[in-house]
Amino acid sequence: MCTRKKILYLTFYFGPDLCAGSFRNTPLVEELAKQAKDNATIDVITTVPNRYRSFEIDAPSFEKRDNYTVTRITIPKHESGIKDQIFSFQKYYRQVLQIVGKRKYDLVVASSSRLFTAYLGYSVAKRMNAKLYLDIRDIFYDTLDDLLKGVVVRRLVLPLIKSLERRTFGYASHINLISEGFKPYFSSYTKARFSYYPNAIDDIFIRANDEEDYFQQSTIPSAPKTIVYAGNIGEGQGLHKIVPQVASALGGEFKFVIIGDGGAKKKLVDKIDEMKLDNVELRSPVQRDQLIDVYKNADFLFVHLNNFKAFEKVLPSKLFELATFPKPIIAGVGGFAAEFVRKNIDNCLLFEPCNVKDLLYKLDHYSYKQIRRSDFINKFERGTINKAMSSTILTTI
Repeated sequence: MCTRKKILYLTFYFGPDLCAGSFRNTPLVEELAKQAKDNATIDVITTVPNRYRSFEIDAPSFEKRDNYTVTRITIPKHESGIKDQIFSFQKYYRQVLQIVGKRKYDLVVASSSRLFTAYLGYSVAKRMNAKLYLDIRDIFYDTLDDLLKGVVVRRLVLPLIKSLERRTFGYASHINLISEGFKPYFSSYTKARFSYYPNAIDDIFIRANDEEDYFQQSTIPSAPKTIVYAGNIGEGQGLHKIVPQVASALGGEFKFVIIGDGGAKKKLVDKIDEMKLDNVELRSPVQRDQLIDVYKNADFLFVHLNNFKAFEKVLPSKLFELATFPKPIIAGVGGFAAEFVRKNIDNCLLFEPCNVKDLLYKLDHYSYKQIRRSDFINKFERGTINKAMSSTILTTI
C-alpha cells in the first residue's frame, strides 16, 4: 500500500473572504482534493476573512473536509495599504512556521500576489527539502517600482525584493503565471516548468446568467444610465483618477455606483466631495449573490487599472467576472490586458487608463447593446481551468 503524499497549500486569502485570491484558491483546492482522492492529503493554511475592513464574516479557525484541512490565522485589521499588509503578513508568516513545525510535506503550493506568500512557501519547502509549486498572480517588484517615490527607500527596498525573488523563483519546480504578460519577466528562471492558467469565471456567475433570456438589445437605457464598479478601491485601481472626473463631465445622464473598500477609498471620497458630485454612489462590499443582482440591473460594468507601468503585464480577474454578463463593459486597461480584451471580449469600451477624454469619447460614440459572450464563457469557465491546473500540481510531486 502506497503512503499518501502530503501537500501544504499556502494562500493569504481563502473562502469565505471576498477577493480574487479567495475566489481563485477556494475552488482550486476543492478540485485538487478531488483529484488527489486517496493519493494525497492537503493542509491549507490561510487567514480569517480580512480583505475589507468594512466586511466581516465568521469563519472557523479549523475545518476538516474529506482529504483536506483548512487552518485560518487571525491577523490584525488593516486598511489594505502596503504597510498594513506587511504587518499582517508578518503574523501570518510566523504563525505558519509555528503551525508547520516539524511536519514533513512532499509538496508546498503557494498562491501569491505580493511575493511574500511565495517567499514563505520557498522558506518552508527548502527547510524540509520539498518541491515548490508557485501560482504567481502579480509581479510585486514592478508594483513597488511604480509606487515607491523616495530615492533612499527605493535603493533599500527594491534590491531586497529582487533578492527574495531570485531565491524564491529559482528554487521552484513549477511556476504558474496568471498572465502571459509576465512571461518575459521570468525568462531567466530556467529550472522551473511554466504554465499559464489565468483567472476564470466562477459557476455562480454562469448559473445566474443561464437563468436569463438574453437577446441583442439596441435600446438606449433611460437616464441616469448606471455604471457599476465592484471590487478593491486601492492605488492599483486608481478610481480617484478617473471616476470623479468622468462623472463630473457626464452630469445627470450617468451615475456611478462604486461597491467596495480599500486603501485608496479616502482619496476617492475626498475627490467626490471636492467636486461636489451627486452622481457617484459609494456602497460597502457585498456577498456575490447580492452583487449579481446589482450587475443585472446595471447599464454598464466598469473595470480600471491605474496607469502604472507594472500593470501593462497584468490581467485583471474582474474582466472574467464581468464578461459573464451581457452588459457592455467599460475597461480602462493597457498592455497585455488590452490585447486580451481586443481578442476575447466583445462589446467592450476599451480606453487608456486614467484618460478621461478617451473614455468620454468612447461613450459618446458608442451604440448601446447587450450580447451573450458564449465563446468566452465556454473557454474560461473556472472548472475547466481548475481541472487542468490541479493536474499540473499533482504531477509536480
